[in-house]
Amino acid sequence: MTEKPRKRADARRNELSLLDAAAATFVAAGVDAPVRDIAAKAGVGVGTIYRHFPTRADLIVAVYRHQVEACAEAGPALLAANTSPHAALAQWIDLFVDFLVTKHGLAGALRSDNAAFQTLHAYFVDRLVPVCGQLLDAAVAAGEIRDDLQPITLMRGVGNLCIGAENNPDYDARRLVALLIAGLRLA
Repeated sequence: MTEKPRKRADARRNELSLLDAAAATFVAAGVDAPVRDIAAKAGVGVGTIYRHFPTRADLIVAVYRHQVEACAEAGPALLAANTSPHAALAQWIDLFVDFLVTKHGLAGALRSDNAAFQTLHAYFVDRLVPVCGQLLDAAVAAGEIRDDLQPITLMRGVGNLCIGAENNPDYDARRLVALLIAGLRLA
């Protein structure tokens, strides 16, 4: 069994810079934004993007995974940084809302027939449901919230409250989600 060679630190930094630039560009202009716009934002040539991500699908998958990882890693960090697990949960849900409402065009791309996208939903669930569960369990153990909510149910509820938020500036999904999270607290 041969191991995949590790990337140099500077190559990894370049890749992360590209992913951040692509994510920001996708938020502003959708997943069909020109690659040259992403390259300009990252301060690299178009060839550099194609060297890291040979196809648009590769780039979209990498951005999605990168953002899922950032959300997953934030959960334990927020729990460690807060004295209140409910506050950590609320902050994590806020990041989760950012993740959901900034996917301009990504949902359509993920529903396409492209094989590269087929495993992303399972990846999302596998990485984020346990993090949400950890936050919920900590808040329950601290006596801050009710104990009858499953992580996937909360995440679906939050997701449903976010539907359409990117297309309607008058719809404040974040406010509704905050009300939902506040409603979890024990009286």
